[in-house]
Amino acid sequence: MTSSPTPATTQATTASTAAAQGIREGATFVAHPVRGRFNSAFFWAVGSYLGRHLHPHKSTAFADLPPTVVELGSGVGANLRYLPVGARLIAIEPNPYMHGRLRRAAHTRGVDLEIRSVVGEQIDLPDASADAVISSLVLCSVGDPVAVVAEVRRILRPGGRFSFAEHVAAPAGTPTAWAQRVLRRPWAWTFEGCSCERDLASVIRSAGFRRVELSPYRIHSPFVPFNTHIAGTAIA
Repeated sequence: MTSSPTPATTQATTASTAAAQGIREGATFVAHPVRGRFNSAFFWAVGSYLGRHLHPHKSTAFADLPPTVVELGSGVGANLRYLPVGARLIAIEPNPYMHGRLRRAAHTRGVDLEIRSVVGEQIDLPDASADAVISSLVLCSVGDPVAVVAEVRRILRPGGRFSFAEHVAAPAGTPTAWAQRVLRRPWAWTFEGCSCERDLASVIRSAGFRRVELSPYRIHSPFVPFNTHIAGTAIA
């Protein structure tokens, strides 16, 4: 599916940029010693299982990445496998409990890793400095996804790509949507702010990219609120 800018999109982009500027002045991430360690261990343990479900879509979205990539929320390194040999990864990862496993995984994969402990709303990179930004299962848990995507748009060079694989809100009235609503609070507490009820396709489409191509899909896992996804690429 493809979309192109409209006046409404331009207005949304301006609003998003303004929101991002405000967030960049004060956004923080407070690491929780229990949840932080739990999530690091959890995603390390289930990485292979989730990878089997997500790989067909990630392998398309993350194909042909350049030698240097910026990643939002690199976690424990689930996406290192998609980087080219000898790649450099600038990891925007504010959770310190992810860093140890991420460093070991990068070393194993031969990836030159640079961790930046900042939130996605205040990426400390210059305007138009990145050829590619990727994210996976991240926009669900940031404080302001509109501001984060505006930051992605800011740091991308003209023609640069934002490739993503994210879980999203299920269609209204479905059993998955019901599960997302019922489990909203315990899910968010356990997974450090994660929301399964975000319309991230609309957030990305309204961010001012020249072209957006994305596809919705569903996985079949016991983590029912997590089973509805999108994957694709947006071009700056």
